[in-house]
Amino acid sequence: MAFRRALKHTAVVGGGAVAGVFGLSQLIEYKKTQHGLAQLARVAAEADLRVPFADDLPSRQAQLAALQSTEEFDVLVVGGGATGAGCALDAVTRNLKTALVERSDFSSGTSSRSTKLLHGGVRYLQKAIMQLDYEQYMMVKEALHERANLLEIAPHLSAPLPIMLPVYKWWQLPYYWAGIKMYDLVAGIQNLKSSYVLSKASALERFPMLNKDKLVGAIVYYDGQHNDARMNLAIAISSARHGAAVANYTEVVRLLKTKDPQGGEEKVCGARCRDVITGQEFDVKAKCVINATGPFTDSLRKMDNQETKNICQPSAGVHIVIPGYYSPDNMGLLDPSTSDGRVIFFLPWEKMTIAGTTDSPTSVTAHPIPGEDDINFILREIRNYLSPDVEVRRGDVLAAWSGIRPLVTDPNSKDTQSICRNHIVSISPSGLVTIAGGKWTTYRSMAEETLDAAVKTHGLSAQPCKTVGLMLEGAKGWTPTLYIRLVQDYGLENEVAQHLASTYGGKAFDVAKMAKVTGQRWPIVGKRLVSEFPYIEGEVLYAIKEYACTAIDVIARRTRLGFLNVQAADEALPRIVQIMGKELGWSEEQKTTELEAARKFLYLEMGYRSRSEQLTKTSEINLDNQEVVRYKKRFHKFDKESKGFITTVDVQQVLESINVHIDENALHEILNEVDLNKNGQVEIDEFMQLMSAVKKGQVSDSRLAILMKTAEETLDTRGPVTVDRSGGGF
Repeated sequence: MAFRRALKHTAVVGGGAVAGVFGLSQLIEYKKTQHGLAQLARVAAEADLRVPFADDLPSRQAQLAALQSTEEFDVLVVGGGATGAGCALDAVTRNLKTALVERSDFSSGTSSRSTKLLHGGVRYLQKAIMQLDYEQYMMVKEALHERANLLEIAPHLSAPLPIMLPVYKWWQLPYYWAGIKMYDLVAGIQNLKSSYVLSKASALERFPMLNKDKLVGAIVYYDGQHNDARMNLAIAISSARHGAAVANYTEVVRLLKTKDPQGGEEKVCGARCRDVITGQEFDVKAKCVINATGPFTDSLRKMDNQETKNICQPSAGVHIVIPGYYSPDNMGLLDPSTSDGRVIFFLPWEKMTIAGTTDSPTSVTAHPIPGEDDINFILREIRNYLSPDVEVRRGDVLAAWSGIRPLVTDPNSKDTQSICRNHIVSISPSGLVTIAGGKWTTYRSMAEETLDAAVKTHGLSAQPCKTVGLMLEGAKGWTPTLYIRLVQDYGLENEVAQHLASTYGGKAFDVAKMAKVTGQRWPIVGKRLVSEFPYIEGEVLYAIKEYACTAIDVIARRTRLGFLNVQAADEALPRIVQIMGKELGWSEEQKTTELEAARKFLYLEMGYRSRSEQLTKTSEINLDNQEVVRYKKRFHKFDKESKGFITTVDVQQVLESINVHIDENALHEILNEVDLNKNGQVEIDEFMQLMSAVKKGQVSDSRLAILMKTAEETLDTRGPVTVDRSGGGF
């Protein structure tokens, strides 16, 4: 048994966003300060490395064929999250014959549902100092080293982000200042940028939405932010380019065992796998099997030994996404003392604002669902530190998700319930190597530690670790100004080009080549999937090359549309399914199945249900008499025959009278959002429910409410035609 002592009662908080969150000049300055050290690390990492698939990535079919035809691998990694992909990359670059299988998609679990931060753990450092805990101090120091490395090896997917800590009591200012300065000191030469103190006026200038009552000042420190799912994918694809056989939608049915000829004990020697898409089963033999399944750690451990004790204590963390106007585009915020003691982050991400996280016990599931209580808790906390002028509305929650943190206990501890550690590396009597716990920032060092233990235990012939400084997929060829070449060479929109550069790095040109000509004067190429987001149809084709097998893979992980706006993702789905269906040869039945599965994913796992349930038949109507009269009057401008309901025909007639033309299908969608009993019409009580929900902030951006208000105002502005203007009435 080998295990790593780590932080007590530590949450596994993950990941971060795109290079655009940090100003271009600051980003270039940061890169210059790190350049010399990074070049040395990069040369060491890439020396003598063989990259057999530097040009063309093997298809999923080719990878499955390699899994089945290879007589024996040195290492088989089970789990395609950040840690599993990190283990595969570490193993293959040590010149070990490597395989990786993932029963769903890469990063489909916890690794895509993080806080999007790359951090050392500023609050853990506080515990280390207060408790004089050297282990916690060393863990923070290690995480800060890994933060710097990850920012260097994937500059297109990550960037430094300033985070503000507002201070509301004078005595807290020197206290927090000392702690933050210690954070800078521990980072040493890998410090991103020095923290600094802001006066009250300066804090409000940088973060105008902040509550100014009792505010005395603020402290700003720096951490990293990244696009977690894309980062995970970059690690997995990098391992494939170096020769690892990686396959998503490949499930482990059972572990294979053989008897040790010397001692007679059973040893794990591979796994029986099943292609989830076709149902085909096959064996994958390996000298060493690594369990990197996150929250499902105990499931695989029990395949090895049914009597083994659980070490995973799952905890649910919910995040919400609200419009970008809630925060500055280049400054995050940390609330260190919420009403129940938990820490809340409030961060710009992909031009939206992400807020979270909660921390509550949960059961292990592959499909965690964000709860309404958790969503409302985050909204309440946001209201506490934002200005009263900013109305925080429930209807502004564009998406919400829950991720399961696999908190772990040391299986050899006498009191396994009370000792909760950051991560452990455990080796069972049968030789199964388990890496459990940890956080996004330290995935690489966790993988290195795991492979060191695997090599030693199984006597593998391996080279030293080479992943420090090893550039990930897309990092080569990326520069902060790469997007300009995309605009000039391909005629892409500026916003689209920036998105492609910060998502695919040097591979953005391959995506641009797959974008179709629009036929318009501008942009020349690159038709968007939805108007308000820079995702283009060519990305769906490229996603298939990146092992996307379902529409969910595209909206959740190849693009992040499902995480940013569930309604926009729902609108994009039919076109995504159409493109994938044509490329993958889906039947009409398969297309329907894919569409339904993706919509179920949005409805349950991305918070669409919570959003839509804000408007229900059972909702209390909270309108005063004047409002009731005003809204009835508005309704009857459309219901001219006093039927008690309106249809698309009624709405269309009013719109045509004011020279507004909307497609009939679009009108059906607009009314369907409010049509609670789904009978094809909107009754007056349903309209009143809508206006009450809008008033309470439960619903925002209702297309029908805004459309009817605008039409009414236009009609009222026109007024009756006077007699003299009508030619004297003749």
